[in-house]
Amino acid sequence: MEEKKLRKDEHAFVLDFLTQGHYGMERSQPVAQVLGDEYFSLLEVIVREGVTLKVGQRVYIGDGKRDEVKYIRGRMELKELTVAAKEELEPLIRGIIEAKPQRFVDFFSKAGQITMRLHQLELLPGVGKRHLWAILEQRKEKPFESFADVKARIPLLPDPEKIIVKRIMEEMEDKDKYRIFVPKFEKHQEHRSGDSVDRYGRIERRHA
Repeated sequence: MEEKKLRKDEHAFVLDFLTQGHYGMERSQPVAQVLGDEYFSLLEVIVREGVTLKVGQRVYIGDGKRDEVKYIRGRMELKELTVAAKEELEPLIRGIIEAKPQRFVDFFSKAGQITMRLHQLELLPGVGKRHLWAILEQRKEKPFESFADVKARIPLLPDPEKIIVKRIMEEMEDKDKYRIFVPKFEKHQEHRSGDSVDRYGRIERRHA
C-alpha cells in the first residue's frame, strides 16, 4: 500500500523568540516557537547563531537550505507554548486566514459528510442543522465567493471567519477526534544522539 503523503509546512510565523533558549535544554542556544502557515503546525526550532527573529516574521522551515532556522527540534502542544507565544497565536491564525481566505471560504462550498449523521460543516462552532441546510441550499445555486458572501447569504450564521479561527484553536487543543484544518501527528522527543527530530518525528541531521 502506498504511504500516505505527509502534509508539511514549508514556512512558519514566529510566535516567540528566546535568545538563550529555555529551561530543560541541554545547552543555551537561540530558540523560536513557530506556527506553520498552511497546516498550523506548532514547532520549536533552533535558530542559527547571530540570527535575531521578530514575532510575526515568516521563516522557511522546509527541506531545503534554511537561512534562519538551523534545525527543527520537534513538535509542540499548545500547552507548551510560552505565555507570549499563546498571546500571539490567535492573531497570527487570523492573519493566515486573511492572507489566503479562499481556501477557507471554499470549505463552506465543498465540505462533505463525515458519517451518515454528521457533516463536516457541523464541526464548526455554532453551526447546527438549520445552518447546515441553509448552507447546502445556497451552495447548490453557486459556490461562495468570500466570507462576506457567506455572511450575506446565510444571515443567521455566526461570523464565518471567527468560527474558522475558533475551530482551528479547538483542533490545536485536541478537543475533537475529527480534523479539518490541523492534521494530527504524534509528539516525538529530541533524539539522544543530538540529531534533531523533524516535525513529523523523523531524525533530521543538523545543518552546518
